[in-house]
Amino acid sequence: MAHRRAGGCCCPRAPMNEDNARFCLLAGLILLYLLCGAAIFSALEHPFELRARRLWKQQLENFTQRYRVNLGALHTLLRQYEEANGAGIRVDTLRPRWDFSGAFYFVGTVVSTIGFGMTTPVTIAGKIFLIFYGLIGCAATILFFNLFLERIITMLAYIMRWCHERRLRCAGVESSREESSGEEDSLEGWKPSVYYVMLILGVASVVIACSASTLYSSMENWSYVDSLYFCFVAFSTIGFGDLVSSQRQQYESQEAYRLGNCLFILMGVCCIYSLFNVISIIIKQTLTWIVGKLVCSGRHRLCSCSKSGCRWLCCPCLQKKNRNRLHPHAHLRRKRLKPNTVQPMASHCPAGRHCFRDGSVETVCDSETDAGTVAMGRMLAVVCQER
Repeated sequence: MAHRRAGGCCCPRAPMNEDNARFCLLAGLILLYLLCGAAIFSALEHPFELRARRLWKQQLENFTQRYRVNLGALHTLLRQYEEANGAGIRVDTLRPRWDFSGAFYFVGTVVSTIGFGMTTPVTIAGKIFLIFYGLIGCAATILFFNLFLERIITMLAYIMRWCHERRLRCAGVESSREESSGEEDSLEGWKPSVYYVMLILGVASVVIACSASTLYSSMENWSYVDSLYFCFVAFSTIGFGDLVSSQRQQYESQEAYRLGNCLFILMGVCCIYSLFNVISIIIKQTLTWIVGKLVCSGRHRLCSCSKSGCRWLCCPCLQKKNRNRLHPHAHLRRKRLKPNTVQPMASHCPAGRHCFRDGSVETVCDSETDAGTVAMGRMLAVVCQER
């Protein structure tokens, strides 16, 4: 009671902070997601695996009986073929794996983290070199993908500002840039919503995947569904290796096809990686909302604090929100940008400009400035703030 009279909160404090609660919730949801995925894929693929095993066993028996071949000797031959297959030897004639063009294709799959697996180093020196080469190459490529997303956001901000100024000029309103010299090089107020960025990246990924699938289905003789499947596996850097493009020894218009294949994979990986980054922001926002609901559930009681005029509800998250409302300028000093919202412009907003007040539009870079974000998000947020 004495603690309550002193103005303390009258509901028990949460056992963990928001970041830890969000992490635990995400881990539990990922585990549930994995269990559901395993159940679905097992139901879809396991019957086919059993049929394939029975068919292969029957084929081996028929072959050994027909040609009177010892089954043990046949198994030895098959194991030797598997070893040769790992070195790039196939029944059908394929392109050399370790000439310069083949090696360039290999290092591209390494630094992009695709890793198809159809080409792997077999020498000790090659394996050791791959460890150090991939360490630097993968880190540099991840940074390139983050900078690619930042450039997309900057380009959209320029387009949004240009469209707004053009609309003002058509309406006969002059936009004064002299009054906002400090704002001229800043696009913070014009950052697009995270949902707009997700839509644009999603459309771009679909267009690239459909165009690439048309190319692969004609050049590789794959079905269109297999081509779409390959595009997602390659662009998302999953890289199973069951389907790999540009592996035959000869193609029609071979050089043009190989160039187009590299460009499609590069553009697809950039778009899908950026799309994953944006979707992770939305997942984080959803987890934050769920954690807030779980923390606040059943704890909304009137505060018994002794302070006069206190209308807060005894919930830590609500008290935090009210503190931000009571001290908006101190909150803005602590954080350069308000998370998940379009930051209000300065009070001396020039004529013809929109001054956003108490916005609620999520932005990509702003969403990643919260504590506890992933390293890739931190790099992206730093780059966006420096802009």
